[in-house]
Amino acid sequence: MSAPTRKRRWLTICALTATAALVATPAGARPDRGKPFGSRALAQLAAQRTQLAESMSPKAKAEDGDDGNEADEIAEGAQQYAEARTSPGIVAPGAYGAAWTGLRNLPRTGGNWRNVTDLPYDSDDPRYRDVDSNSSGGSGNVTGRMAAIAADDDGYVYAGSAGGGVWRSRRGGGHWTPISDTLPSQSTGALALDGSGRLWLGTGEATTNADAYLGSGVYVLSDPRHGAFSSRSRVGGDELESTTVHELRFGGGKVWAATSAGVWSHSTKTPKGAWKLEYAPHPDYLPGGAKANDDSAAYKNIANDIAIDPKDPSKVVLAVGWRSGDDYNGFYTKVHGAWTRITDGFGDLPTDADDVGNVTFARSADGSRYYAIDQSPELTASNPDSGLEGVYSAASPFGPWTKIADYKQLAADGSALTTAGYMPGVQAWYNQFLTVDPSDPKHVYAGLEEVYETKDGGGTWSTVGPYWNFTFPCWSIDPAKQTGDCNRTTHSDQHGVAIGRYHGKSFVYVGNDGGVYKRPVNGSQDASGHATDWASLNDGTIDTLQYYSVGVGKDLDHGGFSVTGGLQDNGQSVLRSNDKVMGSNFGGDGGDTLTDPADGCDIAEEYVYLAVQVTQNCAVNDGSWVADPSKATSYNVAPADNATSEARFIAPLAADLKSSSTWIAGGRHVWVQTHGYAIRSGAEWKSVYDLGAGRTATAVAASGGKVYAAWCGPCNNQGFARGISVGNADGTGWHDVTLPVGGAVPNRYLSGFAVDPKNADHVFLAVNGFSRHWTEGPGAGVGHVFESIDGGTTWKDISANLPDVPTDSAIVTPNGGLAVATDLGVVYRAPGRTKWQRVGSLPAVAVLQLKLSPDGKTLYAATHGRGIYTIRVRDCG
Repeated sequence: MSAPTRKRRWLTICALTATAALVATPAGARPDRGKPFGSRALAQLAAQRTQLAESMSPKAKAEDGDDGNEADEIAEGAQQYAEARTSPGIVAPGAYGAAWTGLRNLPRTGGNWRNVTDLPYDSDDPRYRDVDSNSSGGSGNVTGRMAAIAADDDGYVYAGSAGGGVWRSRRGGGHWTPISDTLPSQSTGALALDGSGRLWLGTGEATTNADAYLGSGVYVLSDPRHGAFSSRSRVGGDELESTTVHELRFGGGKVWAATSAGVWSHSTKTPKGAWKLEYAPHPDYLPGGAKANDDSAAYKNIANDIAIDPKDPSKVVLAVGWRSGDDYNGFYTKVHGAWTRITDGFGDLPTDADDVGNVTFARSADGSRYYAIDQSPELTASNPDSGLEGVYSAASPFGPWTKIADYKQLAADGSALTTAGYMPGVQAWYNQFLTVDPSDPKHVYAGLEEVYETKDGGGTWSTVGPYWNFTFPCWSIDPAKQTGDCNRTTHSDQHGVAIGRYHGKSFVYVGNDGGVYKRPVNGSQDASGHATDWASLNDGTIDTLQYYSVGVGKDLDHGGFSVTGGLQDNGQSVLRSNDKVMGSNFGGDGGDTLTDPADGCDIAEEYVYLAVQVTQNCAVNDGSWVADPSKATSYNVAPADNATSEARFIAPLAADLKSSSTWIAGGRHVWVQTHGYAIRSGAEWKSVYDLGAGRTATAVAASGGKVYAAWCGPCNNQGFARGISVGNADGTGWHDVTLPVGGAVPNRYLSGFAVDPKNADHVFLAVNGFSRHWTEGPGAGVGHVFESIDGGTTWKDISANLPDVPTDSAIVTPNGGLAVATDLGVVYRAPGRTKWQRVGSLPAVAVLQLKLSPDGKTLYAATHGRGIYTIRVRDCG
């Protein structure tokens, strides 16, 4: 994989995030390609602004020669998050379901979690127009990624999020209520309303993204307007456990599911009875098959969509294929009772395996027209501009198909993506939706990175939802305006779409990396073809924000605390104690974060690969840095491992428990800087230890100058190795701890340390992945939490009754207790006890980081799908 380009975006182009992916790029696969453009490299911006921005960022200048690209970053990020949960081998189906059952059976602490981010989150907040912010891009209020949307004709809208469950609105959008909180999977792959009004949910997001969690099957809700999903509403048995569901389609009294384990069907008349496997190209790679434990098993039976002829439901076309290419990629139909690859008669729509990847179908309500989007593995690998093969139309799912758009045509029709290296469809393997206006078979909405509309069956197109507004003449950074004189747009990276009615009017609803948006189906456009009437439905009642991290510090201006955190594709949020609307002060993907306990406006925010920015005023800025670079209030301070691509996608960053001005960062090297938030240059970091070529840090922690660093290398299941290095912040005493395979500490991903503030030699270790019961691989071992009282030399398993669930981080509470964040919630061990309790009753959502308030009285949990939650420490036990 080529070295990724690490550049700050005005509005992130990434589709990356955290945890439980199990969908990594297989060894030997060609990475997805697509060159990014960032805040300091946009050709469309005025030369003065480009020059000024580059002058503020030596990092961006140095990286202009990098031959990597952003889609490489996406593939690499996905791989790394999968590694954390699968290495050293392959995880068997059912692991998360068993873990959820185990957690729910734990005794529970007192107290209740409180959501502190359940208020609007304005990505265009006028307070934060600093050099590293995306504010003024035009997306408005945002929340976490939406994977699927469904809507009826009476104002009921259903939004399925990537990691925060399914939500319902009774008002045509807004005023949301969660309706799937009791399910063992909060990851949505597909939502669909059938002809009788029942809502079908396929769990397991199928975007093959870094944080696309596996699901627990398909569920059906008979009365979605009033009811909620439960485990009793699951359809069939466990056949679809630990899969992802790309689409659900109906025909001939059956529901069809395109999954990561092939195409399956089930009767719609009853939820009972097993699912029927209709087609899997390589059944030997399915669970129970001879090759089920092969490294590439997860990619050998990918199904993307199903087209069913409503006039004859026995006529079905399957779109099957892995986005990076495989010999089974293609279209299939039944011939003499056997599924057979279609090789001719398809017209413009390719049938060759190299040109069929991720595919989405759509059909007009009257059945007269079919449409398709096709992503080409060959183009994805070879064309830096786009992986889109095209958009197609036909009178029948069997063709012949006619190409009605390609990436060049879409780029010319009002797109913001006109720069070579990042054009429409560059992430077509990740971004796709397609729908047809029920009242007009020629009126189509297509989603890639942007939203496109045609009213004449593809003859002409308009970019009604451009990626952002930064590249257009109407844009300005003026804080008195949301996005200059441009119209509001949607967030980028489109995934779900539905058309419904409310109060007699038809609306199109789109789901993307920033939540849910709507506009009238026949809405208005400006002279450039951009919609004038998008409305964000992310009103704060729906919180599916996907946090990697959380930071807490005193709000010196308003009293109380300021809370901040890094997010998937939604930058860095900042919530001051008096805020009614949360703002975004950094753009892009927000990774780890540090916040000064004594001043919550002292913030260090990591982008990806240790690209660290720092501010000492919450990055408050009116945009005057455009004319005067000296007025920028955030600064790039990345350690050198960022420039050499020797850090993980989300790299560890920590402050010494005894000195908030001493920071530790981990890449190939362990980096230390002692200037705190006054740091202004990456040159101020000092490498105190080289972990070694091919090794990268996975966790760091420090107290009183003693530093712990965990690492992996290789980090995948091809020779996976892990270790711990210990030394001092002044560079002395560094050594590698002996951790033999088969020893006390499992040969799995080491995800976090918690150092006892009273004794730096007393440290706890969180271990990710699953035990050898679920994981095929050398030394997978058992246990998830370990303790050392001799500075990391020896370790003891203290997992006790803790279920077999990946753990992500840990923290020692002021009373000596230990709180641990897992992929399915938070657990706690009281001081002097050996058993674990479940903290509160969060849904089955990943908690990636825990932090304490400056006074130590409140525990903050950064969830990856439901925002930030707090609970009083005294209520934990």
